[in-house]
Amino acid sequence: MKIISYNVNGIRSATSKNFLGWLQATNADMVCLQEVKALPEQLAEILELISQMGYHHYWHPAEKKGYSGVAILTKIKPNHVEVGCGEEWIDREGRILRADFDDFSLMSLYMPSGSSGDERQTKKYEFMRFFEGYVAGLREQIPNLIISGDYNICHTAMDIHNPKSNANSSGFLPEERAWMQLFLDNGFIDTFRHFNKDPHHYTWWSFRANSRAKNLGWRIDYHLATAPLLNRLKSVRILPDAVHSDHCPVLLELV
Repeated sequence: MKIISYNVNGIRSATSKNFLGWLQATNADMVCLQEVKALPEQLAEILELISQMGYHHYWHPAEKKGYSGVAILTKIKPNHVEVGCGEEWIDREGRILRADFDDFSLMSLYMPSGSSGDERQTKKYEFMRFFEGYVAGLREQIPNLIISGDYNICHTAMDIHNPKSNANSSGFLPEERAWMQLFLDNGFIDTFRHFNKDPHHYTWWSFRANSRAKNLGWRIDYHLATAPLLNRLKSVRILPDAVHSDHCPVLLELV
């Protein structure tokens, strides 16, 4: 089974760069999208093509147009789809969507960024505190859980191109990194690092200073899986050659 997570930075923009052709070629079973930046009613032609590929598709857009939003595309029909998390401000921003299957559940997550200033960084910390408790409760009912998406956090110095100059940057702050470590310590596997311990693997690059060509990036997109799924993990690959966004996809394979 192949599961892709991809912050597309606007599904319509990505589609103009042949995202749908790329998607069909991947033949992924499930795809978690983040930052779709569109309402389903704005995507009639795109959704028709996605349906023709054999995908059921589920959307949780933000109330604000052209902002945030997550989706799940899946060739296996879920038993249940949970839209949102019940926290009003988070649900208005379209950040959490979950699909439940027979043997595991898959969540598409788009965590807030704090890079625009102190106010949004405060909201990011609020999200992190909420999400930690939310997931703890969820795991009591769903022990086999994969949370795929854009966490907007680099966990370690290995996950960012210049840790010293970014020591005070949102996404690499000590509080954020400690939160990620605690999340992992509480029973989640960073599936990419389970297979690959090498540096210089990134999933996001600034549009500035030719950063992508120079591979001056950040690894902020993850598939985190609960420990009971360990024996099902087959491989994880970052796919930097997909260039529909300032992020790139991450591919998880399960047995």
